[in-house]
Amino acid sequence: MVTDPGDRVVEPYVETDNSVETRKAVSDGLLAVHNVTSDRFWQFAALFGIMFILGIVGFVMRLSSGFDDKGAWGYYVAVFAFLMTTSSAAPMVAIAPRIANSHWRRPISRAAEIWTLAGCLNLILYIPLIWLLPSLDNGRRSLWFYGQQEGVPAYSPHIWATLAIVGLVLLGLSLLWLSTLPDFAVLRDHGEGWKKKWAGRLALGWRGTSAQWNWQHHRMGVVGAFYFMMLVFVHFFISVEFLMVHVPGWIDSLYPITHAHNALQAGVATVMLTMFFLRQFGGYKDYIRLDQFWGLGKLLLALSLLWFWFWFSSFNVFWYGKKPSEQAVLELLVKGPYLYLFITIFILVFILPWFTMIWNPVRRSVWGPPILAASVLLGTLLDRIRLYVASWDVAGKNMVSQLEMKMSEVPTKIPSPEVADILIMVGFISGSILTFMLATRLIPAINLWEQKEMLLYKAEVQFHRTKVIVMGKPR
Repeated sequence: MVTDPGDRVVEPYVETDNSVETRKAVSDGLLAVHNVTSDRFWQFAALFGIMFILGIVGFVMRLSSGFDDKGAWGYYVAVFAFLMTTSSAAPMVAIAPRIANSHWRRPISRAAEIWTLAGCLNLILYIPLIWLLPSLDNGRRSLWFYGQQEGVPAYSPHIWATLAIVGLVLLGLSLLWLSTLPDFAVLRDHGEGWKKKWAGRLALGWRGTSAQWNWQHHRMGVVGAFYFMMLVFVHFFISVEFLMVHVPGWIDSLYPITHAHNALQAGVATVMLTMFFLRQFGGYKDYIRLDQFWGLGKLLLALSLLWFWFWFSSFNVFWYGKKPSEQAVLELLVKGPYLYLFITIFILVFILPWFTMIWNPVRRSVWGPPILAASVLLGTLLDRIRLYVASWDVAGKNMVSQLEMKMSEVPTKIPSPEVADILIMVGFISGSILTFMLATRLIPAINLWEQKEMLLYKAEVQFHRTKVIVMGKPR
């Protein structure tokens, strides 16, 4: 018994490891949620599956139209760029906070990493683009080479873009597998049926030894670093080879960075919207709390401001340069028929997120950040349509000469999407969502081992007359 200065008897407080909860309780609770699949889940899965099949039909229709008319492929390339923007950047929401040793990201890491599986669909969409971009010997414009230079491979640098996209997908799958190894071992030891069988194969004899944990953490750090570098590399190639080279006079060294940054912004929005649905309909309400939306909201707020900075910097270069070729590019992308589309994008991607999420009540809510995340994703999709449809509409035409690199005229209207384009956009976006949903049936949507690891850094201590939870910072 202890007596405080007020002569009141106070029971002594004894600190114990994991005094709030046990690792077994955390594991059992998450597995219980993971093993339950509601009828609503399969209904939505069937709906997205049907739309994905329609997307494949649209894909075949677009292939049957041939590769001669590049303008007809504008919406196709736009949806490809949008999926690369969202699914490929989502894992960075797990990689960056993990490097910073942040605790708030633990419930969201796994969901962010699962989005790498959608990259397999991006590879399918990428295949026709190999034939759409001809070799340099056939008169293809390139920002890397001017004219016909000796010693330049015919398909360079297109082949490097192909290797980069394939490498990005493989790195993403490797990161997901490394992160899931301990959870596969749990499913192997405590799962049932086909999950137990497949988890046993994927666990590869994981036993949780100190050497295995050190190996996993080291490999995850290395793969995560390479993934970030490859992500920036891929978006450089996409923005240059599939966008800028098609618009005569558009030479902007800053835009590839803008494209990569927009991917990070859309990746945060994708993860935020994913966590909202997992919390509301996936049964993870006890694990996904306001801290996760608070952290993601701050990231989205900062990235929205940075988006404006990059855009304004590029705009200043074009505006004050007063070169006729660059003014024609502004007429195409910002003014003319795409003016109202650009204004809509500006509101969705910057105005709404920035001027709304500066308020703490919005950031520290469950509904506010996901609504703004949906706004960012819609704005990003419209931005990809604005840029890629416009650039592919002028591809192979509207150029005075190869040397002048100047458009002879600016299109006066936006090409309307065909039935195949609508099916592709709706179908492959639905296919990405379906891939994520089915993956959560095999892989727990919340990382088991990271949730249990957090207990090692959490302690319940006495602070004056109450008990508080103190979080330690890992090395």
